[in-house]
Amino acid sequence: MSAALFEPITVRSVTARNRIWLAPMCQYSCFARDGVPTDWHLVHLGSHAIGGFGLLITEATAVVPEGRISPEDTGLWNDDQTRAWTRVVDFVHQQSAAIGVQLAHAGRKASTYAPFAEASGTVPPEAGGWQTVAPSAAAYPGLAEPCALTRDEVAAIPAAFADAATRADAAGFDLVEIHAAHGYLLHQFLSPLSNQREDEYGGDFDGRTRLVREVVTAVREVWPADKPLAIRFSGTDWLDDGWTLDETARLSAELRELGVDIVDVSSGALLPADIPVGPGYQVPLAQEVRRVSGLTTGAVGLITEPGQAEKILEAGEADLVLLARAALRDPAWPLRAAHELGVSREDAPYTPQYERGAWR
Repeated sequence: MSAALFEPITVRSVTARNRIWLAPMCQYSCFARDGVPTDWHLVHLGSHAIGGFGLLITEATAVVPEGRISPEDTGLWNDDQTRAWTRVVDFVHQQSAAIGVQLAHAGRKASTYAPFAEASGTVPPEAGGWQTVAPSAAAYPGLAEPCALTRDEVAAIPAAFADAATRADAAGFDLVEIHAAHGYLLHQFLSPLSNQREDEYGGDFDGRTRLVREVVTAVREVWPADKPLAIRFSGTDWLDDGWTLDETARLSAELRELGVDIVDVSSGALLPADIPVGPGYQVPLAQEVRRVSGLTTGAVGLITEPGQAEKILEAGEADLVLLARAALRDPAWPLRAAHELGVSREDAPYTPQYERGAWR
């Protein structure tokens, strides 16, 4: 029996063996606070490659030190980080999976304590934190006030993303995903609720989206033409006068012309909001962005069961699904999905070492 979830998908020259992808999830585990991925990242990502995922996307990986969400986040701004990522990439490839890196800058949501730390909120400088930056000097509730970026500082951001993309290619990554969601820096520019600038990077749709378009252009110029470029958006802020689904779809269509291949549609996290959370609650956002933009589209958000995921693809609501918390609970989710959907053990993504544990 065939299943849509287990059909390979090719974008540019990269083929993922199936349409079950691992969503980016912060691990807060660079305990040396140097942005260098460790054995934890190797095992975390490697276990999901062994577990049958088609493509894995790393946690939000900062393009500059001050872009980290926490001091314990990964980065890709120096050679030590590039070498460490190469080890992870090589292992994932050995398991017949593909791997992408999510490049990010946290903006006003940077320099925070990890969620499992004893403290919460902004890490002060004396504890290893730093001054945060944002489009405007407006704080996220409960965090320190950021400094508004100067015009020259904004203009330098695309080059930082491009430099990190160059390192990503050197490390062997198959895909770059630009993080423009979840209330981090690029999303802060997109939403009128966080962007009160009066220069060319604020105001109307064209102004608020300018930085994202510049980042995409800079990354596409250095990222190999045969490798896919993805972007993650919050499809809506779920707030009055915020970033909207119509704007997400419109910008996605524009970015297709600039070389984006894949759009990964999440939602929220710019500010606290009343979000109608439930199984597959963000899938309609992905479906609309896919319809308008024509981009290969990923759906994410409380997709937990194989039958549920299969129906999303069969209905044409998305081209692939990304799992997050469900994947933390079950790193071999794709193998269980193959069993439940009637895919033979020969056609399921088992690594040879695990074949004797196949579902029967």
